[in-house]
Amino acid sequence: MKIAVLRERATGESRVSASPETVKKFLSLGAVVTVESGAGVTASISDDEYRAAGAEVTDSAVAGADIILGVQGPEVEQLSGANPGAWIVASLDPFTKRERVDAYAAAGFEALAMEFMPRITRAQSMDILSSQSNLAGYKAVLVAASHYGRAFPMMMTAAGTVSAAKCFVMGVGVAGLQAIATARRLGAQVSATDVRSATKEQIQSLGAKPIFVENVAGIEGEGAGGYATEMSEEYQKAQAELVSSHIAKQDIVITTALIPGRPAPRLISDAQIATMKPGSVIFDLAVASGGNVEGSVADQVVEKHGVKIVGYSNTPAHLPADASALFSRNLYNFLSAFWDKEQGKPVLDEEIGTAIRLTQGGKVVNERLLA
Repeated sequence: MKIAVLRERATGESRVSASPETVKKFLSLGAVVTVESGAGVTASISDDEYRAAGAEVTDSAVAGADIILGVQGPEVEQLSGANPGAWIVASLDPFTKRERVDAYAAAGFEALAMEFMPRITRAQSMDILSSQSNLAGYKAVLVAASHYGRAFPMMMTAAGTVSAAKCFVMGVGVAGLQAIATARRLGAQVSATDVRSATKEQIQSLGAKPIFVENVAGIEGEGAGGYATEMSEEYQKAQAELVSSHIAKQDIVITTALIPGRPAPRLISDAQIATMKPGSVIFDLAVASGGNVEGSVADQVVEKHGVKIVGYSNTPAHLPADASALFSRNLYNFLSAFWDKEQGKPVLDEEIGTAIRLTQGGKVVNERLLA
């Protein structure tokens, strides 16, 4: 069983899909690992480190490969020479890259979208969305702090007292929880909100203040797999009023709201930005999916009404070494969990296989895409 590790081609992508640590683990399963030359350079991993781990480093890593690992999905042209029916294991962005998924099917590859991993207990260690979002939430606060012209913690000095920054986190998933924790560690006064009522206790457990709509009954806001779902018009109106009054008092706002397969919900309008104090900072973690903030532009600092709006199209790639280490472990945990020693290859079960498999036998087979 030959596993190929590709060098990423996407603009701004600095991560790599295997580390020397996971190369050694794949070898212990009986696999052969080939790494494309230069694949780990932007993640601070040299070709020599891969060689020392037992991998073959080559310019034609895909040749004869049975499993192809990537961070982002490779173009079909990059897969020339791979074995018929080879697995492509990566974050494949199937809703916006549907033509590429169709091309995988036409070429006879079995494409496995790691971002479709079900959120069940036994798959937690395989969940790339959680591992990468955790780092993204941390980085968002650090970037916001670097653009904020004041200190985060309260400081009592001989020259007077510096007030603590007020940080508001919108969306309390994995990224939001890490943003809360990071802002708290930096000394900010932190508040947070989410459409899912179950997150209230999580916010409080991190020492932050929950900001929730209380006058609209019967709304939980949680869809399948623990993800947020779109809310009713009544809830959206009540939420907008609550946020408007709260956001005007904030120095830092971190928005993290995403709905799988759909554009990011709009959380902050231009009118709400205008109520914020000059010098405030908003970090839009959803900017690559359309943005939670009106006027946010990926990979640019936009200033509106004296407020800086920041957002990266690929936030985890700004922490490439740690992001790669976690992503690589996710892929290894996934493949090793299904490794059949007798057959010398992974054999997926129905629950996870059906959830993440996009193409098989020359066809697109995933229900989420067919629907």
